[in-house]
Amino acid sequence: MIVDSLVRRKTDIDLGVKSLSPIANIFERLQSWEQTGGSPIGFVQLDIATEYERLRDLLAKERPDSIVHCAEQRAAPYSMKNSTTKRYTVHNNINGTHNLLCAIVETGLDIHVVHFGTMGVYGYGGLQRGSIPEGYLEVEIPDGDNGTSRKQILYPADPGSVYHMTKSLDQLLFYFYNKNDRVRVTDLHQGIVWGTNTVQTKRHPKLINRFDYDGDYGTVLNRFLMQSAIGYPLTVHGTGGQTRAFIHITDSVRCVQLALENPPNNQEKVNIFNQMTEVHKIRDLATKVAALTGAEISYLPNPRNEAAENELQVENQHLLNLGLKPTTLSEGLMTELVDVAKRFAYRCDPTRVPCTSAWLDKGRGGEEEVMSATSMIPLGALTAEL
Repeated sequence: MIVDSLVRRKTDIDLGVKSLSPIANIFERLQSWEQTGGSPIGFVQLDIATEYERLRDLLAKERPDSIVHCAEQRAAPYSMKNSTTKRYTVHNNINGTHNLLCAIVETGLDIHVVHFGTMGVYGYGGLQRGSIPEGYLEVEIPDGDNGTSRKQILYPADPGSVYHMTKSLDQLLFYFYNKNDRVRVTDLHQGIVWGTNTVQTKRHPKLINRFDYDGDYGTVLNRFLMQSAIGYPLTVHGTGGQTRAFIHITDSVRCVQLALENPPNNQEKVNIFNQMTEVHKIRDLATKVAALTGAEISYLPNPRNEAAENELQVENQHLLNLGLKPTTLSEGLMTELVDVAKRFAYRCDPTRVPCTSAWLDKGRGGEEEVMSATSMIPLGALTAEL
């Protein structure tokens, strides 16, 4: 059963932009799924952040074994546009997660929650010593007798946007309800998703996934491949030295399946898995796409408040041990995505490609931040936006 407020579709209207791939309405999608031989899927339109009683009663009626929780505003740039989007992101994400946990406790049901988190909770500092562990860190704490005691704590959060901050707060909510009420949770700290189709969505044209290309919701590799398909320079912010974790959409779905099939028991702490398969610097990705497609690269000031360069080493052994076989970046998969972008290029509005959300306001360091990012880019590398 799908429970959805359908607010993402309303956001398209508010922003004046739409997915590059045409998205049918929910009822057409469910009907198309059944036409391919898929088992019927129920649908309830419900906002879990505001309709607590309906959510609680639905759980009591359906008594699910598991819930995959992805009912959160998911874009960092959108969360930083203005005070309205910042407040909405916090209201929607935190209330939704907390309402779900409260409803599970109130109904007394033993439900395994699988949550889409983000690698961004760890932050993207310029320096890193060792690999980022999967959620927990072993520390030594001085005690009163000149000795130390060992303790396992959540890896210190270092969110880089309001969106990432809500995911960090999710961690604490899961920690508390797991400790206090033994709610079973698997938190998937996911990297940047790229790709458009899975085996299931390829069954019917109306099942295609979203292909967001705009500056608010488009993820970096999808944006690069779309930009190359329409002859738009690849937009690299700052030096392009930011290192990010990535995962193909087929692997993302597979990780959810593995989490559902391997739930923690009621006495175990929250499972935290780093859901990623590889890391790349942004400028290296741009170079790969440019070599494949002949696209130009445009270096632009970075709107984010982040280190110009960072390294990233990430542990992801849990999902590998459960059977994940990573789908890594390949020319064939990138070509497939370019073909999708070319097919729907007529739906693209080039004016929506630039990222206009700025992390810092002028007067609070914003102007200086843009200048510092610009000063690190060779002047000859700057090209004009379309």
